[in-house]
Amino acid sequence: MGSLRIGGLTPLTSIDFPGRLAAVVFCQGCPWRCGYCHNTHLIPPRGPDPLPWSRVLDFLASRRGLLDGVVFSGGEPTLQASLPDAVCEVRAMGFQVALHTAGMYPERLASVLPLVDWIGLDIKGPAHRYDAITGTPGSGSRVMASLDLVVASGVDYECRTTWDPALFCEAELASLVGTLAARGVRHWALQPRGTAGRPCVPAADIARRLEAAYPRVSMRLSSA
Repeated sequence: MGSLRIGGLTPLTSIDFPGRLAAVVFCQGCPWRCGYCHNTHLIPPRGPDPLPWSRVLDFLASRRGLLDGVVFSGGEPTLQASLPDAVCEVRAMGFQVALHTAGMYPERLASVLPLVDWIGLDIKGPAHRYDAITGTPGSGSRVMASLDLVVASGVDYECRTTWDPALFCEAELASLVGTLAARGVRHWALQPRGTAGRPCVPAADIARRLEAAYPRVSMRLSSA
């Protein structure tokens, strides 16, 4: 089995793995084509200047006792069959592991879930909007299957949604939160997105209405 294909490494973050100081490993490759993607250089399965996995391991070895964990992000980490082996190597070094995923491969996610300590799962919109957002037919149903796996796993997690009213309206946003609540989601981050350089922050009354309607979901507003 080949080594993980790496498109970048952030040596220190305090925001990508809640409660931990961590490094972020950006996995190369993603089959989706979301219009607002901010890591487009990671979309091709092989980047122009790959970082060898051995160098990542050397770096992590030098940070033992300084970092709490390692985040596998992307791109889409579960695209690569070598992800479980890479996670096991990192855990063997004494680090906790977080995974950022869009949930496009529920079967692969199921195999790595027992190996991680925290999941950040992107929920890009209502299931019926997924094909338009991702450019990939049938993507919504696969993400809902991944969502059910995460909720049932007992692994600590957060769902997060980047919301642009140009992609789906406020009523659909409220309906999405209802869907999440019905599937057992309790932790959700709403990330408003702007257009033409202007932030699109939901009005305070929108946030209040969502929280009042779905009190079981802990909502966190954040910038995208």
